[in-house]
Amino acid sequence: MARGMARIAPGFGRLRMAQGMLALWTAAALTLAAAQAAAAPRIADPRPGDGRAERTVSDWLSRMHDASRQRSYIGTFVVSSSNGAMSSARIWHACDGQRQVERVESLTGERRSTFRRDDEVLTFLPESRTVRSERREALGIFPELTRPDETSIPEFYTARRVGSDRVAGFDADIVQVLPKDALRFGYRIWSEKKSGLVVKLQTLDEAGRVLEQAAFSELQLDAPVRMQQLVQQMAVPAGWRVEKPDAVKTTAAAEGWDLKAPIAGFRPLNCYKRPSEGVVQWIFSDGLASVSLFIEDYDRERHVQEGVFASGSTHTLTRRTQDWWVTAVGEVPPATLRAFALGLERRR
Repeated sequence: MARGMARIAPGFGRLRMAQGMLALWTAAALTLAAAQAAAAPRIADPRPGDGRAERTVSDWLSRMHDASRQRSYIGTFVVSSSNGAMSSARIWHACDGQRQVERVESLTGERRSTFRRDDEVLTFLPESRTVRSERREALGIFPELTRPDETSIPEFYTARRVGSDRVAGFDADIVQVLPKDALRFGYRIWSEKKSGLVVKLQTLDEAGRVLEQAAFSELQLDAPVRMQQLVQQMAVPAGWRVEKPDAVKTTAAAEGWDLKAPIAGFRPLNCYKRPSEGVVQWIFSDGLASVSLFIEDYDRERHVQEGVFASGSTHTLTRRTQDWWVTAVGEVPPATLRAFALGLERRR
């Protein structure tokens, strides 16, 4: 497994789905691990004529996207997965329609505070008195939710309102987003009725089983969160060490890599190389789900096990390709990772 992936992808991947994809895909992904689905929701029949049942997938996702940029909030966020793991964090989110600033304080596991200001991410690790400074895109975190009219989301997903429920004291529409093929997972989303903000998200496998759930257990919408106050908290304390990764933006072609054929719906976003680790990271997304390919020289002492591994909705595939070791990571079915890994081709 790539050393870069071990530090970067799993730390975010298990939770990245909840945050980045639908307005909750934020820096909380940096602090939470995967976990297990909660009890079945109360689902009522869609109300005819109220306009909600007739919205398209683009309509629903655009509404959720806009809500994430227009509403400030404070809340406790809980992530659980089908393997029984559970994590939580306290989130402060401030926005003004254009800029966003967040603070995420882990409540479980290692103590850490993560701040995000637009694409800048700072992670404070008090036990080692270290701050990690990174760019959001370099971490493979898909930026918020790209507006559906800017992607091919409608070609590969459908959406319909299937009922209503209450989450953290707020009335919410339940929206089912289902894939049109077997290359991606489905989602069940609870969208706060007045604003559209995503307050709960479940990732579903092909049989409709819940792989992973992320939800607010407590939420204050339009809370008095001052953006400048959060920015001031991002100052590095005296005596703390700042770590900056050596990720260099590049292209797959420049590194000698290509795909034999595109994977339906997934487009390349960015490519980075990390010279100190000897790793190239190639990032793809279909607008909702993301996949990262990590490529490095094969080392027979470190790279001993090929296979597919799962944690919640995040799957990892490792495979030797000639003289290279490929690690594919994404919130997608294993078959999708196989398609990427088998389609990877050395061009020089």
